[in-house]
Amino acid sequence: MASPAVATRHPSPSIFGPDPRRRRGHSPSNLGFRRSGLQLKVTAIFGWIKGDTRTRELNPSAESYTLTGSASEADTKPREVSVAVVSSIMDIPSADWDACAVDSVDPDNFNPFLTHAFLSSLEESGSAVKETGWLPLHVVARDENETVVGVVPLYLKSHSRGEFVFDQSWAEAYYSYGLEYYPKLQSCVPFTPVTGQRILVRDTPYRDQVFEALVKELKSLTTKLKVSSLHITFPSEGEFSKLKDSEFLQRIGMQYHWRNRDYRSFDEFLMDLKQPKRKNIRQERKKIPAQNLKMKRLRGDEIKSEHWDTFYKFYRNTTDNHWGRPYLTREFFHRLGEKMGDKVMLIVAEHDDKHVAGALNLIGGDTLFGRLWGCLPDAYFPNLHFEACYYQAIEAAIELNLSKVEAGAQGEHKIQRGYLPVTTYSCHYFLDPGFGAAIGNYLAHETAQVKHVIKVLHDSGPYKEDILNEFLLTQGDGV
Repeated sequence: MASPAVATRHPSPSIFGPDPRRRRGHSPSNLGFRRSGLQLKVTAIFGWIKGDTRTRELNPSAESYTLTGSASEADTKPREVSVAVVSSIMDIPSADWDACAVDSVDPDNFNPFLTHAFLSSLEESGSAVKETGWLPLHVVARDENETVVGVVPLYLKSHSRGEFVFDQSWAEAYYSYGLEYYPKLQSCVPFTPVTGQRILVRDTPYRDQVFEALVKELKSLTTKLKVSSLHITFPSEGEFSKLKDSEFLQRIGMQYHWRNRDYRSFDEFLMDLKQPKRKNIRQERKKIPAQNLKMKRLRGDEIKSEHWDTFYKFYRNTTDNHWGRPYLTREFFHRLGEKMGDKVMLIVAEHDDKHVAGALNLIGGDTLFGRLWGCLPDAYFPNLHFEACYYQAIEAAIELNLSKVEAGAQGEHKIQRGYLPVTTYSCHYFLDPGFGAAIGNYLAHETAQVKHVIKVLHDSGPYKEDILNEFLLTQGDGV
């Protein structure tokens, strides 16, 4: 049995001069970046007076961590890992990144959003880059043989957009007391509220010790870069528990997921619902063919370039008229299709042989992830959104024998269509102990409220009582 992991850091010199943090009454300004050899420089960093040309140098030196304590009885030799920061995921070979991204606890639980293909598509397409306020600062750990043994997707953020764990009120509180909240460090999958590992560690006998070394490095970076805070959003439940012991504040949230009880058909799923809910869903689905709509599920090579161009129009119609900000570029969708193949499912609706709406999904090891929806500006078809985003996803999950469908953030209307609330997690580390304590007190009250809401929504779900009790017993999130 492995002994408790202990990682000792060999510190490097501080890279910043005096901290100009305390400035009262200044809001964030735009940020300019430039590369200089192996050194990144940030000019006119947020919160400084407009026109101030001083720079902070982003040149975090590699740290060496000695992993003490035996990883196993057969391997008692202490190991050393070197932990460094890279400015692009393309600086890490895809095979090395993906070897770390495999869930060592459950290798079959493939998460497409953690792959090199997905994250590099965000960077190469200009979606998650320094110009959009997402400066990549990915962390990579190598052992003495230069083997990559751990990675962390990490970004220096100039705002809180595209995260789905809302901290804008914290930023306002910082500014009201003359402190800078931005920039901050964010470990996440940009624009993607999907739970998964964030501290990705290759499956080795000493992986727990590498995990601890990476956590120490994340906290060290927060100090060296003199940022306000470090946020790890939508980590796994296991990471959430571990990080509590490393001075991270804990926050919970809520999403809506559908679970497969080994259904053989959509009708079999409907039989688990209360009669009024079952009747309502059947009526909604009947309206799709009645409006001369045809639904198609496309995968891999079936998705052509013109499909992505059309879907981008759907996406922009949604962002321009509802969300207000298009995070993803047209090129992202094309790169996603090229790199991820049959892990991508595009559900499209046709009317008079014309594509009028669509929903983007990614396929994981045991989960179908519903991501984006959109339609043409003049395409109004009652219940099409429910069909494309929820019912088609459930049918696909049943056909592919997947355990669940994750339908993303928000939307209580999902409950009446078979999706139940589940708990999501985030972890937050603050350099200022006073603000950390204040936010910790706030989170204690918020956690109690979120747990109560989840229980109320769960109890009012559409399932028959015995099915609902079964879900409660297997949920396993303490709610």
